[in-house]
Amino acid sequence: MAITTSWSVNNMTHVDADGGVILAYWSLVASSDAGGNETATEGGKARFTYDASASGYIAYADLKESDVLGWIWEANKEGDETADEYKARIESERTAKVQAQIDRAATQATGVPW
Repeated sequence: MAITTSWSVNNMTHVDADGGVILAYWSLVASSDAGGNETATEGGKARFTYDASASGYIAYADLKESDVLGWIWEANKEGDETADEYKARIESERTAKVQAQIDRAATQATGVPW
């Protein structure tokens, strides 16, 4: 049995004039291959401010999903947490929820006694 996580960017809003992204909607799904449809999700939106003249600027047409996910992880980190630590924390929390569902299902049964 394995629990996997999958991040995705579901939609974005960008400025037509220069291709700057100002909003991204995202989701994370953790799921089990145990066959019981155990899943846990996290999602939200992240707002961005950009400078089209900055050296690291990436216009909408040139973006990869991994670029935007990096921005999302950076935007959602808490305190002294790094973007990678935020990503790992959220994945760990969702994985723990899926594991709790699996554990609960292993101790319960349905049906009738006759």
